[in-house]
Amino acid sequence: MQFTKNTSSSKASIMGLVIKTIIGIAVILGIIFFLSAIDFPAPKKEIEKIIPNENFKIVK
Repeated sequence: MQFTKNTSSSKASIMGLVIKTIIGIAVILGIIFFLSAIDFPAPKKEIEKIIPNENFKIVK
């Protein structure tokens, strides 16, 4: 029977996971914040197109 030395502790891996999760959430929130700060162009008037009734076909 061979013995192996366990060098990693469970507390260290849990703390690493928590830190990575916090960093990931911070990055996602930062991206959302910067995207909301950008003023994307939008149409100034409402686009409305009238579709005549003769173009509709009933498919059964």
